[in-house]
Amino acid sequence: MIVKQLEDILETEDHVKGETWESRRFLLLKDGMGFSFHDTIMKAGTVTTMWYKNHQEAVYCIEGEGEIEDLTTGKVYPIKPGTIYALDGHEKHQVRVKKDLRFMCVFNPPCTGRETHDEDGAYPLLTE
Repeated sequence: MIVKQLEDILETEDHVKGETWESRRFLLLKDGMGFSFHDTIMKAGTVTTMWYKNHQEAVYCIEGEGEIEDLTTGKVYPIKPGTIYALDGHEKHQVRVKKDLRFMCVFNPPCTGRETHDEDGAYPLLTE
């Protein structure tokens, strides 16, 4: 059984910070679950473009307000608590944050914990 508390992750190597976001990574490849699980905060007033070419991601909003745009279709969806979006087709997308957003995110294949966004907004496919 794996049991972790948020305070166990804060300010460790599993607490990764970017310019517009921070990711507290609860479950990673090393945990052997077949997916990774992240608690992510995106900062108010920011815009982040991402394109997970190597991963599928499901994202559930528990706090905040913003919107996501599918950059292929141009379709824009509001994000508020209770919203889930799944990037099942590796969609290039942009998240625009009105009020700090807090997400619970699942990645498949699982992240190692060392990933940060590259120039395309993607995570590289890493192995331990």
